[in-house]
Amino acid sequence: MPKYKSRVIKIGKLLLGGDQPVRVQSMTQSPTMDTNTIVNEVIKLAAAGCDLVRITAANKQEAYNLKNIKNSLLKKGIFIPLVADIHFLPEAADIAAEIVEKIRINPGNYSGSHHKNKIYDEKTYQEELFQTKIKLRPLIKKCKKYGTTIRIGINHGSLSDRILYRYGNTAEGMVVSTMEFLTIFREENFNNVVISLKASNVPLMIKANLLLKDKMIKSGYNFPVHLGVTEAGNGMQGRLKAAAGIGMLLKEGFGDTIRVSLSEKSENEIPVAKKLISFFSDRNNNTPPVNTNYFSFKTNINFPYPLVISETQNTYSDITPDKLKPKLSNDKTFDKTVIQLSYKNTSYEDMVLRAAADFSYLTYKNPPAGIWITNKEVSSEKNAFLSLEILQVLGFRYSKAEFIACPTCGRTLFDVEKTLETVKNKLSTYKGVKIAVMGCIVNGPGEMADADLGMVGTVNGKVNLYLKGKQFQKNLTVGEAISLMEVLIKTHFSEKVK
Repeated sequence: MPKYKSRVIKIGKLLLGGDQPVRVQSMTQSPTMDTNTIVNEVIKLAAAGCDLVRITAANKQEAYNLKNIKNSLLKKGIFIPLVADIHFLPEAADIAAEIVEKIRINPGNYSGSHHKNKIYDEKTYQEELFQTKIKLRPLIKKCKKYGTTIRIGINHGSLSDRILYRYGNTAEGMVVSTMEFLTIFREENFNNVVISLKASNVPLMIKANLLLKDKMIKSGYNFPVHLGVTEAGNGMQGRLKAAAGIGMLLKEGFGDTIRVSLSEKSENEIPVAKKLISFFSDRNNNTPPVNTNYFSFKTNINFPYPLVISETQNTYSDITPDKLKPKLSNDKTFDKTVIQLSYKNTSYEDMVLRAAADFSYLTYKNPPAGIWITNKEVSSEKNAFLSLEILQVLGFRYSKAEFIACPTCGRTLFDVEKTLETVKNKLSTYKGVKIAVMGCIVNGPGEMADADLGMVGTVNGKVNLYLKGKQFQKNLTVGEAISLMEVLIKTHFSEKVK
């Protein structure tokens, strides 16, 4: 694929893009008005090796309090750039632009009406796009004055009605929205811009970013790009999801800054991000990525598509292709390619990241029949388990329920990490059902758009329950929501979980 090289921009004193190292980001989890706690979180993240820290600014009061946070950090000798996370209120962006080094805006909040049944002909579409430009001008003017960077943060599920009407909730729609905003910034002669296209669905996230890469190369644009998989979850699955999306794109030479969004303590994200950069980015001290030993071969074993070769899945693991011959079928319709990933002197934790990114990279254009992971230092059972996890993340084969969970932030209204574990323990066996656990109403409903079921935090630790993207019940306890989810799975998704 064509290579993409971004321009270098400044975020405060931090250089980003070009030949600069890939930068690591994370986000605070406490309420923004709790200044001391936020300051301590930022210090922990900086000590862990974070290059930028994002803080939610959901309203004007929180935006103004960013000044107190920044001043407290400066007094302690902490000069890490701060990023204000803006969602529903453009006025908060105007305030934050005078205080922090960077702001993140969602194009959906600047894109006109929110009337779901509105019909957009070409004239109406262009009129609303022009109004978007008018709305953005004050922010652009202020960012020029204060030297503030803007990140255009486009998330799957948070597109404007105008884009949804013409393109739907698609990767193509995400790219069109991005290019419209980049055009506006170019017309206003403002280039201090970073772009991010995120989704909880890994193949969709990859597709959107590769489409964006192609579009920007053709348009002559060279803006730095931030990579992330939203709502990746926790534990091994969260790390695997991040690696499959972020790692694959870093291997492709795309991406200038990353965040591994885990439903855990924020500082847990940093070591994972640093490993992904060291494994897959060739800009890190000019060290090329470490190559794994992988090859593919043809087999016509009559297994369900797609195949996992392992001792616990059809009794094949750590053997040569020649030894498969006695089991071969003469039916050529099953002639498929199997990709083997072979790792040496690699811990299981590192292999999770490497294998997820490697398989994602090798199969993006040509999905194979199966994956065969070998590592003499890891048990065959673990190799098989990892194989199934990777196949599920990339949408090739489902062996259990899939979970989407947001990384917590200052907007979170209940304990996402604890609740996610409870939901997993109760509902993991329902193969193929997609379940979301979301902290608040800001990201929840939109970004779990493709989930079958989801719970979203609301007041007093209660949650609202969603069925296929629509609110089903309000103000439930977590226990009530989980019990009702199980009933809904059996009544609405019985065919899926067979």
